[in-house]
Amino acid sequence: MTEVQKDPLHGKTLQMILEFLLETYGWEELDRRIRINCFAVDPSIKSSLTFLRKTPWARKKVETLYIETIQKKE
Repeated sequence: MTEVQKDPLHGKTLQMILEFLLETYGWEELDRRIRINCFAVDPSIKSSLTFLRKTPWARKKVETLYIETIQKKE
């Protein structure tokens, strides 16, 4: 059998990650944890994805929160 993939982001799209975090925390808590306007001002998945795809530092924060969240659930 091949070695199990250890990268928790492997096979996950940014949309899947954002939807998981929304289900877990909601917009208000996401804004509290990661201070970016797309989570605070008229938030939507579409606008957040657009911003995160163009802004590497913000995407990294979202990915880090995702990894920390799934590690806590395990």
